[in-house]
Amino acid sequence: MLSTVAYVVFPCLLGFVLVRKYRERTWSWCKNNASLEGKIVLITGANSGIGYETAKELARRQAHIIFACRNIDRAEEAMAKIRNSISNCKEMVAMQVDLSDLSNIRNFASEINKKYPKIDILINNAGVYLPLELNKVTKDGFEIHFGVNHLGHFLLTNLLIDNLKRAAPSRVVIVSSLLHESGKIDLDDLNLEILKKNLKKSRMNPGYSKSKLENAYFGRELATRLKGSGVDVHTVCPGFTHTGLFRDVVKWYHYILFAPVAFLFMRTAKQGAQTVIWCATEPTLIGESGNFYRNCAKYKSKVNFNSQLQTSLWDISSKLVGLKS
Repeated sequence: MLSTVAYVVFPCLLGFVLVRKYRERTWSWCKNNASLEGKIVLITGANSGIGYETAKELARRQAHIIFACRNIDRAEEAMAKIRNSISNCKEMVAMQVDLSDLSNIRNFASEINKKYPKIDILINNAGVYLPLELNKVTKDGFEIHFGVNHLGHFLLTNLLIDNLKRAAPSRVVIVSSLLHESGKIDLDDLNLEILKKNLKKSRMNPGYSKSKLENAYFGRELATRLKGSGVDVHTVCPGFTHTGLFRDVVKWYHYILFAPVAFLFMRTAKQGAQTVIWCATEPTLIGESGNFYRNCAKYKSKVNFNSQLQTSLWDISSKLVGLKS
């Protein structure tokens, strides 16, 4: 028994640890120490996961942070945790916003405009991941991934554009995913009604992947429209990260079955937040806009972006949320 542990189990565990450490070295870390004192940062979904770790690091850098969250109680709990670990952090404020409700987003933006006429950094981090067979929709009737991950942030960002311009040089950081490369956008089926009728079982979620591709297109078009305004737009893949995003699809036995894979490939929320933090703070990115980033470096997407689709998606999105394109 002891010989089995010594010659089989221990070497395997050591191998796993070494591979994990090697992979961690390839993930990169935000190494700048740029201060954000006097800067106002708004982060959606800042109460947990990548959003929380981003907020914690930006609080350490003396930023004034707005926790834009659906659940105020959880936002306040997150702020209390940060205050307990960072003694000299600046003001943090929790404000309620429901990205699945366009009316709520408008009310939230109106409150922001009254209290914060200038916003230095907007981080569009919040998102949902749900099985398509649940047929979940937003309060306005949009397919949940399209409505929250894309349209919700699309409307919010557009409503806060003037705030960002007043604070120039300022930034918009859009959290996408490498899964955008497997996403497909059909302008005639943005709510996936046709796709769901012909849906086949798959490990991939086409609704989520499509929304991450929409994030990427949104970032590119937003950068084009804001050229010369002093507002830079950065789109980010945080990497395969262990957060609560997949809580509605992961069963208890998945944790056992995929524990080795998770150990080798999944980042912690703190590790996943690094490129988001980097895009929000890196001084050399001032004046750079419209790029996609991964591992704290520019990333060349495998997607052959279509400029006509990009413009059309913007125009349709504007119409759906009640904005002028």
